[in-house]
Amino acid sequence: MASSFLLIYILIILSSVQFSCSASDNGRHFPNIKAANGVINARAKVLGGGSAINAGFYTRADPSFIEKAGWDAELVNQSYPWVEEQIVKQPNIAPWQEAVRRGVLEVGVVPDNGNSYEHKYGTKVGGTIFDEDGTRHTAAELLASANPNNLHVYIHANVEKIIFNSTDEMKPPRTAAVKFRDEKGKRHLAFLSSKEHSEVFLSSGAIGSPQLLLLSGVGPAANLKRLKIPVVQDNRNVGKGLADNPLNSIFIPTKKPVKQSLIRTVGITKLGVFIEASSGFSQSSDSIQTSRNYIGKLSTIPPKQRTEAAIQAYRKRKPDLPHEVFNGGFILEKIAGPLSTGELRLKNTNISDNPIVTFNYFTHPYDLKRCVDGIRLVEKIVRTKCFAKLTNDDKLTMDMILNMSVTANVNLIPKHTNDTKSLKQFCKDTVITIWHYHGGCHVDKVVDRNHRVLGVDGLRVVDGSVFSETPGTNPQATVMMRERLERAGNNLLLPQLLLKRLTNFNWMHRKFHRTAGGYMVSPKKDYVLSHQQLAFDHRHLQGQKPLNPPERPNGYNAMNVKVCSYGHFMVNYVLKEQFPLEE
Repeated sequence: MASSFLLIYILIILSSVQFSCSASDNGRHFPNIKAANGVINARAKVLGGGSAINAGFYTRADPSFIEKAGWDAELVNQSYPWVEEQIVKQPNIAPWQEAVRRGVLEVGVVPDNGNSYEHKYGTKVGGTIFDEDGTRHTAAELLASANPNNLHVYIHANVEKIIFNSTDEMKPPRTAAVKFRDEKGKRHLAFLSSKEHSEVFLSSGAIGSPQLLLLSGVGPAANLKRLKIPVVQDNRNVGKGLADNPLNSIFIPTKKPVKQSLIRTVGITKLGVFIEASSGFSQSSDSIQTSRNYIGKLSTIPPKQRTEAAIQAYRKRKPDLPHEVFNGGFILEKIAGPLSTGELRLKNTNISDNPIVTFNYFTHPYDLKRCVDGIRLVEKIVRTKCFAKLTNDDKLTMDMILNMSVTANVNLIPKHTNDTKSLKQFCKDTVITIWHYHGGCHVDKVVDRNHRVLGVDGLRVVDGSVFSETPGTNPQATVMMRERLERAGNNLLLPQLLLKRLTNFNWMHRKFHRTAGGYMVSPKKDYVLSHQQLAFDHRHLQGQKPLNPPERPNGYNAMNVKVCSYGHFMVNYVLKEQFPLEE
């Protein structure tokens, strides 16, 4: 029998290289994560996560990843195309991307896999969620495949904790309700029904999901008691094993400005590193200049003066880049499946404050070895014939390139005088993130193989926090596929999907419709919910005639819920029994 769901999301950035400034947090909720190990990081403030702001690169997971995860391969092979047919395109290849592709092939990263979504050793061009006109198509557009009458979106609903019923000592604690705060700061409770299949699905990402579990009393008992959080389930693994794929970029100057391009080409090597590329910033002031990242005035500030306050001030000013930075591109090398791991700990009990996060980049020697191997491979690529036509100096040495790259990679790590002499030191000093962090709720440690949280009933985690490694060279394809797969695996008809941030409707019932320009939203004037109320009819899943909720319902009892604590609420099901609302 199909279950009903009230869905609540917290999402992470799955952003890519040149988009960190556009993802900068200048709001009062969820400020940027304090630099973890000196690496500047961020969390998403947009419902839809990386698909709304990233570089758009689309590529599937390694089949071995699917096998290790224990997912149904047949369903996976059905779910990927379901995503691809709606929002994924084959990209046009810019000259820089083509040069890198040829260079990677020339140094032996073979075979040439052409245009492909598949994850195989060799060199390929992946997919993109940008169309021929440069228009981004986010995961929100997947809603076109859903019944528009069965989706309501609420914004500015920040989830604070999950509440459990643990009165029966003979049974595991069971999820009872979700506590959330509206845009005016008023707190409410959404109760689950007592039916067997009622559940909360937590999709809050590698930062948000462990944080919410800890705030809800699921985690290391000693740490929870220190913050006076009642212990629901003692689990020392919550927040542990957090990892982020370290990225190092090499800046290559060119004879003349190169066309702006985002990640489209990837070399999947047997060295345990991925080689990717990005290039150029348009000369036009109304183009990609608004999404700058690497080179600019911030990189000229001495490392000791790069305080959090200085970085925030820089982001607010967003100064124009000097003309010289447009003459060049980047070759990126990212570690696949880092063995260096860190952890997440609560700073306090305020959900709006970021937890303390460490990733411990390059603490495992094998990660450092792979980075050095990747830098040496990049050096070979730069020496290939295809790059000789692009670079502005035939006598350009690797030391010169590394010197330029030291200042191109902006972080808070003190630099060393031997950065260009020791590749190990270069890797450590110039590491940045590509926002592919994962872990914190590992399978068999925090959740079981069906992603149910161990030791409690009625709660699952479905997001990157359950991953032991990033799927493929970019996780967004698998994250979107996994949401669809979760639905198929639970015999549900509507996809659990990420949505665009919706504004200026102030808690109105949202009605979605497809237009020539994409997926739009309009308010339904005759059905307005106050921010104390949630309602949605999903009886059609059981072949029953849908109910028409009263114009101003007093509240409904949720049967299976999914919540997003970044200020967004997605309601998928009718909630028929009234529930009391916390004042």
